[in-house]
Amino acid sequence: MKRNEITRLLPGVFQRTLHEDSPLVALMDVMEALHAPSEAALAELPALFHPLRAPERFVPFLARWVDLGVPVTTGLGRMRELVAAAVELSRWRGTARGLLLFLRTATGREDFVIEEQVPGANGRPRPFHLRVRAPAELSAHRPMVEAIIEREKPAYVTYELHFGQPTPGAS
Repeated sequence: MKRNEITRLLPGVFQRTLHEDSPLVALMDVMEALHAPSEAALAELPALFHPLRAPERFVPFLARWVDLGVPVTTGLGRMRELVAAAVELSRWRGTARGLLLFLRTATGREDFVIEEQVPGANGRPRPFHLRVRAPAELSAHRPMVEAIIEREKPAYVTYELHFGQPTPGAS
């Protein structure tokens, strides 16, 4: 806040006594200097909450703030992308599309396959069961992938996770 802006907030009696050799002018200059760091921080506030520009230490907070409490082991860049996609992820939560979107965003890989018609022992599709096929290269990130599946699938659905090449023609 600049000296003239502070002066406008003072009662009229103080405003009338302001002149260059007044101690009040020196006090206004000190107040302006004290406000400068806070104003600089406030000017940068939009960048603080932007997931792609926020400081590294602030990104995990943003992730929790938008309810993405998943351990992202694929790097800070992937976590930034998840926070940026939080609205879309929330919109599709509990669906196969949402699960695929979350897995793809968290890993940067497009070759996940979700099979919803998984045959049981009798050859007929198992009700409320999914098979998720993930790229073999992501097997080191199994806990993260499982946490995402547990979070994004409906509570009543069971699943199995396989790492390796997807079955041709499956979607």
